[in-house]
Amino acid sequence: MTGMAHRIYIGVLVAITILVFLFLCYYGYTYYGVSFEERPFHPDHNTLKPSGAYGHGLGIVGTILILIGVFGYIGRKKKKFLPKVGVLKHWLEFHIFLCSVGPLLILFHTAFKFGGIVSISFWSMVAVVLSGVIGRFIYIQIPRTIQGRELSLVEIKEMKGNMSKSLNTKYGLDDVMYALLIAATQEEFDKTERGFVSRIIGRIQFNRDIRRKVKGLLDQTTLTGKEKRGVMKLVGNEMTLNARIGRLQTMQMLFKYWHVAHLPFALIMLVIMVIHVAITIAFGYKWIF
Repeated sequence: MTGMAHRIYIGVLVAITILVFLFLCYYGYTYYGVSFEERPFHPDHNTLKPSGAYGHGLGIVGTILILIGVFGYIGRKKKKFLPKVGVLKHWLEFHIFLCSVGPLLILFHTAFKFGGIVSISFWSMVAVVLSGVIGRFIYIQIPRTIQGRELSLVEIKEMKGNMSKSLNTKYGLDDVMYALLIAATQEEFDKTERGFVSRIIGRIQFNRDIRRKVKGLLDQTTLTGKEKRGVMKLVGNEMTLNARIGRLQTMQMLFKYWHVAHLPFALIMLVIMVIHVAITIAFGYKWIF
């Protein structure tokens, strides 16, 4: 999948998620907006209540999406099945998509009324979604191949060497200018005696200053505008790798701890979901068939 195709793929998934949310809100806003005591008198109550045709259907579809998202990704990641179908990175993105839309449907299936043992499953699902967002942030901080395999520190440093070589050979920079550009990208951000927020702001300003410095150096060369943009892109990649190398071990450790929080909530959600479905069937609740 090319870069443009991947951006379109992500854009479509995000657009579908937003459209589903807007449709659910639009279709049932008059019902969900009234109090629980008044809902039985609402004309759409028999349809939108959790056991209604529409509400029940949302629960079924949402559950199926979650199960496909969870077990599909696990099967691809552990190579239990589907070992050669698609890139792991794209499977993760599809897993996130299904496990975002699925809980969204289940949220509207409950009609925003939570109680009993099902509430444990629901809040576990919320915890899974929120921890998934955090996990995604940590995941993208760890450099990986296009297939999604985590890169080692040696491989990352090798990538840095290849970028540096491109600056020297592809763009024909002389030794002095090459040395100045490399020195600029190797500057280290001073994060001592800074709070969390001030470090973020300081890092943004630090990166902006380096880019401004590199742009000033490039203005002294005879490179074309297109070539300068190419150099700036390489320099940006170099700076990104420098930052990721600095926090690589921290992110790897956080990712391990993240699994400790994410997986138990997911298991609790799935177990209670199975119990809920079994009880529903045992009590004779049926959908459209």
